[in-house]
Amino acid sequence: MRSYQPDLTPPWKRSAPVPEVPAEADLVVEEVSTGFCGAVIRCEKTAQGPTVTLEDRFGKQRVFPMEPRGFLLEGKVVTLVRPSAASPARPARTASGSIAVPGARARVARAGRIYVEGRHDAELVERVWGDDLRIEGVVVEYLEGVDDLPAVVREFSPGPDARLGVLVDHLVPGSKESRIAEQVSDANVLVVGHPYIDVWEAVKPSSVGITGWPVVPRGQDWKTGVCRALGWEENTGAAWQRILSSVRSYRDLESTLLGSVEHLIDFVTAPE
Repeated sequence: MRSYQPDLTPPWKRSAPVPEVPAEADLVVEEVSTGFCGAVIRCEKTAQGPTVTLEDRFGKQRVFPMEPRGFLLEGKVVTLVRPSAASPARPARTASGSIAVPGARARVARAGRIYVEGRHDAELVERVWGDDLRIEGVVVEYLEGVDDLPAVVREFSPGPDARLGVLVDHLVPGSKESRIAEQVSDANVLVVGHPYIDVWEAVKPSSVGITGWPVVPRGQDWKTGVCRALGWEENTGAAWQRILSSVRSYRDLESTLLGSVEHLIDFVTAPE
């Protein structure tokens, strides 16, 4: 006699299993039916079933039922469940992913420095690595461009106890920036960068709420062109605040920028 499985649904119609994920505080998810994206604030048990409260990057909060297949985590469907009361508390972390040191006092500033091209670069580095930099005593300054980088390096007078790290935009073969960087050969100076025309592009489009960074034709101001292509007000200062406010942690940045900044911090803080 032929035996049959209890489930007669054809294999191609069966739903793939969906992982259950504890709704831990600060977990960032997206609710599938509304597209609302935010961090978990709290979970509650109600007469209608468990709910989760999410808060988006603008501080708006919404409550959702914790239904099966109800959320996206890093683009994948998951089912949120209430976290176990017995689960061990995770150590708090900084925006860069480092373990936070509660009550730590800022270290006296080192002689070494990290230079970045512009104010937006400096604000982004501060937003993600600010806590780490204060503990390490590293000051970040911006240059308003790197056209005079060789002269800037000479004026800084780097040495074993005063290393200089420089973060450069659009550091790709053949670019003006790469030709300038090649003129710096001091062993106590590290010049690294990222391939993006501007640090705006180092923020993941999904974090900003766009499908991708637009291509701006040559000859146009890149930032103004981006605002125009995205339908934003052509106010680059307001646009930057919009972008910066979307950055909660290192997860919102492209890996190329992450690696470059971490490399600079390690270089400047390395023992003599």
